Amino acid sequence: MIAKMRGNYLLLTIIIIALALFPFVSDSRTLTILLTQIFIFAILAMSYDVLLGYTGIVSFGHAMFFGIGAYATAIILKKTEPTMLSFFLSIIVGMLLAGIVSFIIGLLTLRLQSHFFAMFTLAVSGLFLVAAEKSRTLTQGNDGFTFRAPEFFADRTTFYLFVLACLLIIFLLLRLFVHSPFGSVLIAVKENETRSAALGYKAIYYKVMSSVVAGVVASLAGSLYVVSLRFVNTSVMGIDITLNALLMTIIGGVGTLVGPILGAAIIQLAQHNLSNLAKTYPIFERWIIFFGIIYILAVIFFPKGVVGTIREKLGRKS
Repeated sequence: MIAKMRGNYLLLTIIIIALALFPFVSDSRTLTILLTQIFIFAILAMSYDVLLGYTGIVSFGHAMFFGIGAYATAIILKKTEPTMLSFFLSIIVGMLLAGIVSFIIGLLTLRLQSHFFAMFTLAVSGLFLVAAEKSRTLTQGNDGFTFRAPEFFADRTTFYLFVLACLLIIFLLLRLFVHSPFGSVLIAVKENETRSAALGYKAIYYKVMSSVVAGVVASLAGSLYVVSLRFVNTSVMGIDITLNALLMTIIGGVGTLVGPILGAAIIQLAQHNLSNLAKTYPIFERWIIFFGIIYILAVIFFPKGVVGTIREKLGRKS
């Protein structure tokens, strides 16, 4: 067991070093930007995994927290001098707002059955989307607006390394969270809520706290996303964002944390490559169909996600 853990840590260290050195050994600006997007969506997918994989909560409104972080950062950087202080302040504001909203929604709705909760989150997310569309003086609606990023991020390599560092920190923090006694109770609530309640645990408390953690992390992903684009509009609150997070989690492996990172890489690379093929081969103009086929094949051959299925097979051999 100790040898296996050391092997995992060694592999993780090698991957991190390789990713950190990538922009210095490759002059491909496109790949650097693509990897940055993968890191950002990996953070979003990990936040969703806290809900789905460790608490058993299905949410269709996760993009709401992503959008809150995105708009908090974009508005503050546009209204103030775009310094690193303003940037970190915007992240904190976005996290606080996302935490408050997720706490309130959790208290009001997490007593509902899973499918009712999922539909309610979809409705609330739609409400936030409509509010963003109508508040044109602040958000400029569907048109959106551009803003300046801090000068520190003028070099894409610097921003790439910053996002990579955020991904590593969030992964380690969430790993500590899910492997703590609190995380063990979350898993118990997911597996058998009635028995957990009989043991004296208040399931609603643990669900709400899980929702808050997921919302705060999703907000960070939204803040990083808009800085990478230097632009924001209401698409950051669209259902597509939530569905992407859901697909990344399922394809990578629910309840693994590593799985959503791999899922983010698979989906982002598939979208990028299929859309590029459409420029050369007309058959790929409907690339979303081929993307759906990839998803179906992934579910058939990896029913527990890529990481979950591999772990299961290795467990059987051992």
